[in-house]
Amino acid sequence: MKVFISYASKDEALARKLTASLEDAGLDAWYDKREILPGDNWAEKISQGLKESNAMVVLLTPQALQSDAVQNNISYALGQEAFRNRLIPVIIGDANDFPADSMPWIFKRLQTITVLKDDEEAEQFKKVAEAIKAAA
Repeated sequence: MKVFISYASKDEALARKLTASLEDAGLDAWYDKREILPGDNWAEKISQGLKESNAMVVLLTPQALQSDAVQNNISYALGQEAFRNRLIPVIIGDANDFPADSMPWIFKRLQTITVLKDDEEAEQFKKVAEAIKAAA
């Protein structure tokens, strides 16, 4: 199963950790920093990555919720049958600290995974992998 990682550029360190955790669990992670090379058409590569993937993890931070790219990724996943029950929102920090009404409505209907502290990351990222495998 190929898992597309959607995140804001400011959250790159977290995305790297998530990618490693998913791959340690035997999943194939599509991570832009590895997949898009200098000179590549960024939009084409993202589109290709989305089409090749059948699950998505969205790292939700205040920065991600302001990112057009993250919003576009979410919209794409919601419209594709391949992502049904395989769109996993991971809230980084306390959602109550996010700007009011910034959380997409759909994430109030989906089961989320929350990472409140840095020392919880590894354990919660394992839960992400488990959730994806259970939906396979």
